[in-house]
Amino acid sequence: MAPQVTVDSINPKVIECQYAVRGEIVILAQKLQQEIQAKPEAYPFQEILYCNVGNPQSLGQKSITFFREVLALCDHPAILAKSETQALFSSDSIERARKILDQIPGRATGAYSHSQGIKGLRDTIAAAIEARDGFPADPNDIFMTDGASPAVHMMMQLLIRSEKDGILCPIPQYPLYSASIALHGGTLVPYYLDEATGWGLEVSELKKQLQEAKSNGITVRALVVINPGNPTGQVLAEENQKAIVEFCKEEGLVLLADEVYQENVYVPEKKFHSFKKVARSMGYGEKDIHLVSFQSVSKGYYGECGKRGGYMEVTGFGADVREHIYKLASVNLCSNITGQILASLVMSPPKVGDKSYESYIAERDGILSSLARRAKTLEDAFNKLEGITCNKAEGAMYLFPRINLPKKAIKAAEEVKTAPDLFYCRRLLNETGIVFVPGSGFGQVPGTWHFRCTILPQEEKIPAIVTRLTDFHKRFMDEFRD
Repeated sequence: MAPQVTVDSINPKVIECQYAVRGEIVILAQKLQQEIQAKPEAYPFQEILYCNVGNPQSLGQKSITFFREVLALCDHPAILAKSETQALFSSDSIERARKILDQIPGRATGAYSHSQGIKGLRDTIAAAIEARDGFPADPNDIFMTDGASPAVHMMMQLLIRSEKDGILCPIPQYPLYSASIALHGGTLVPYYLDEATGWGLEVSELKKQLQEAKSNGITVRALVVINPGNPTGQVLAEENQKAIVEFCKEEGLVLLADEVYQENVYVPEKKFHSFKKVARSMGYGEKDIHLVSFQSVSKGYYGECGKRGGYMEVTGFGADVREHIYKLASVNLCSNITGQILASLVMSPPKVGDKSYESYIAERDGILSSLARRAKTLEDAFNKLEGITCNKAEGAMYLFPRINLPKKAIKAAEEVKTAPDLFYCRRLLNETGIVFVPGSGFGQVPGTWHFRCTILPQEEKIPAIVTRLTDFHKRFMDEFRD
């Protein structure tokens, strides 16, 4: 009998699921990269400039020394007994590694842990959340995961019963959310961020979309808020957050707070506030609101994407529901131990008086100040281009400029059955080697076009990106001018 698995016979939810950040443009970029290596003279550029994904270390960002020293010592504890170690590693990284190893069953990073993560590391994270927010945190509320993405999937799996269950998601959004909602068979209920007010989140828009979903027979289960924003880079004001918390409480919605960019705030007038801190400061406790907060080691100033570390803090759920969340975690046995260690280090870095403190601060501030400069340079460059407007980059790692494409360009895109912003990004890649992600992969107000650009290429590469983009954009607009 011939093989029976075809595209027509696989799970239709898998077909429906899309993930633009690693989609068509990136596949084309990887193909071009191979062609350049084989035949460098074939293209007018010698390297692909990846501005598509928040993957800092792939673009040259250095890891934080203290974090990597601790990881090295934990992974190979035999070197702790060697005399040379004292000269090669800082005394506080040696001390931290010993403390962490004492918390790991069998003192081995190759062993499984508790399904929620190593208890001592969860204690460290809970203490750090408490110090950050000024309100108690319970290590039993922490579920450690391989980056934040599996935690998001876990919550979607828990909340979505059928296509009649909806999740309120920002538009534009990080495609993890639309993909996970599709995979788990739910309905994405969009709420639009207001580009004219710096990607503002209006509670009136949430109420409008909630009512519309209800009138269509959709039971809305949760609200996703990404703060700082991805792909939009805005940082919510505390008063705005209070209104969002009030809305979730009134409507009985689970608040899913994606806070993975909490260290990435670049403007002095804005400050990160966790939704848990905001809810507790309003007097709302465990019995008042369901709140799940996501954090990751992949972003911030650390950018340890490949280590796959993260966690969710789950509050406001009854013990009976918590048992089922634990069951979901235990199906995966546990998250990787290196990621767990790194998550504890990210939340509890060296403190004043520690041997590594000054070098750690220099590394951290050097990365964050450089990211702020890069964001400003790219923002200014976009705003100088004909037909492009770009909101201020307040935080995160991205800009999401709007491009007013000429009618001729839109018609040319339609002729090749391509979204106009994808048409622009494909042309940009083929002519310059720059990789942007079309806005259609994130969602946008119908009839508007955008693209997402990371601020992550190293600072010395930014001028080349600006020059190549500027020259290309002028040629493109001249070619398709109405």
